[in-house]
Amino acid sequence: MKAWQASRLGEPEDVLELAEVPRPVAGPGQLVVRVRAAAANFFDALMIQGNYQVRPPLPFTPGSELCGEVVELGRDVAGFAPGDRVIGSAALPYGAFAEYAVMGAPGAFSAPAALDDAEAAPFLVTYQTGWFGLHRRAHLVAGETLLVHAAAGGVGSGAVQLGKAAGARVIGVVGGQEKAAVARELGADVVVDRYAEDFVAVVKEATGGRGADVVYDPVGGDAYARSTKCIAFEGRIVVVGFTSGTIPTTALNHALVKNYSILGLHWGLYARVDPESVADCHAELTRLADAGLIRTLVSERLPLSGVPDALRRLGAGSTTGRIVFQP
Repeated sequence: MKAWQASRLGEPEDVLELAEVPRPVAGPGQLVVRVRAAAANFFDALMIQGNYQVRPPLPFTPGSELCGEVVELGRDVAGFAPGDRVIGSAALPYGAFAEYAVMGAPGAFSAPAALDDAEAAPFLVTYQTGWFGLHRRAHLVAGETLLVHAAAGGVGSGAVQLGKAAGARVIGVVGGQEKAAVARELGADVVVDRYAEDFVAVVKEATGGRGADVVYDPVGGDAYARSTKCIAFEGRIVVVGFTSGTIPTTALNHALVKNYSILGLHWGLYARVDPESVADCHAELTRLADAGLIRTLVSERLPLSGVPDALRRLGAGSTTGRIVFQP
């Protein structure tokens, strides 16, 4: 089978090689799936660079998220059958940027029938991250104001839709007019082009000076620092990631004086510590998808050959929505 392999660490376009390798075999508790679609994530590029907390042994096939068709069941696997269409995380080093991948059975879920393969592949990370961040961590309620950074990006686009589904007023921050149009199409009530406007001033004006009740921040850096200037009384800042490349320093005296909360979100911990909550969340998200309230924003559907360049562009912040590869 064909698979992208990283035999050394570095920039994806420099170190990835498309190789012919043996098809993986399912171990105990695992599934082998034929990859129907694989989603690109920012952390895939970090992993290839060696800058992520997960470091698979070399060589490895990257690609952490997919929609696949079950072709082989390992020992002690129940609840699945060959031909099932599933989504979830790949079990590295047999990642999703290949024709076949391995999945741990506990982390595999039925693909929502309302979504095609490309829409289903990024569904888990996009919406599970958003749901746990907005509901489990920030306890967003109808009528509140939600500020979403990178609102036209992968996880940001999901947060916009989930915020609207929850009855919140959503303010989306993007970089550029093209991304602003995308955020409006997603349903954001107010869209701020950070190249042309100061989002702090816009949030204060839109909320009558109160500020945002919840901030969803996958960017870090200046986006986080300036969010503290427009957070409401008893507001909650959900720290999702640092795509800016800068991990901000938190001024706890400022959080004390303004009476707001800083909430970290590592969705992967739920899969490890509280897997039942992940399954319950998937059922709720599938219901929202079936009702047409959320639908994955897939901006590009590329062949497997497009992996290195797409990861480069994703890392540079020049993409919108989710990029998906279909072998």
